[in-house]
Amino acid sequence: MIVDDEPLALELLEKYVEATPFLRLQGSYGSALAVLEALRGCPVDLLFCDIQMPGLNGIELSRLLPAGTRVVFTTAFDTYAVEGFRVNAVDYLLKPVTYAEFLTAARRALEWFELKGGQEAAAPPLADKAPCSILVKTEYRRQQIALDSILYISGLKDYVKICLEGEARPVLSLMSLKSLEGLLPAGRFVRVHRSYIVQPSKVRVFERNHIVFGKERIPISDNYRQAFFDALSAQAIVPQE
Repeated sequence: MIVDDEPLALELLEKYVEATPFLRLQGSYGSALAVLEALRGCPVDLLFCDIQMPGLNGIELSRLLPAGTRVVFTTAFDTYAVEGFRVNAVDYLLKPVTYAEFLTAARRALEWFELKGGQEAAAPPLADKAPCSILVKTEYRRQQIALDSILYISGLKDYVKICLEGEARPVLSLMSLKSLEGLLPAGRFVRVHRSYIVQPSKVRVFERNHIVFGKERIPISDNYRQAFFDALSAQAIVPQE
């Protein structure tokens, strides 16, 4: 679906949808309230959504959408970028939107649904199966990260830095370390400092009060020392004196 209170913008996006083979237009609307009414009887996967609209704006609308509907924001104002990031938008496009930008955003949405569908198809019928990955918000999109690839996570005020095995650049996500800790399976990751979480199975070297990952040295604070060594012991890793 598309929603925009500007008729010309609405018409342009309709043409873009028609030109994109993997998209099918379910409806286009001039207000957020009209979209909510339409979604009651006809749910959709993706909504291209203007932000500044009378009555209910696009950010407010995005918080009322069904869980299965993803959003690409289209707006003439960049002041809403952070808000768009916080409501899990697939992308944030500034008007005038070119077809290349539209297609890139649509492909990001397609990749997300294909990835989600593959996970559901591969999942065994066990409700309590442990998760093997997490989805985090990064650079106005959602990125799936395999838990087995995570070395450590550090907290940077409102952000977290997720350092991955074999990757030179970490993944940055706008969330607190505490929030991310709640997404991680209990027992697999352990906090070693108020600003650091590590995956004990990835620890190969530690020296006195620090865990060593290449050139990075992760401090182990006294408050978390025992929990860290308990986690190492549970995985049959015995520290050398």
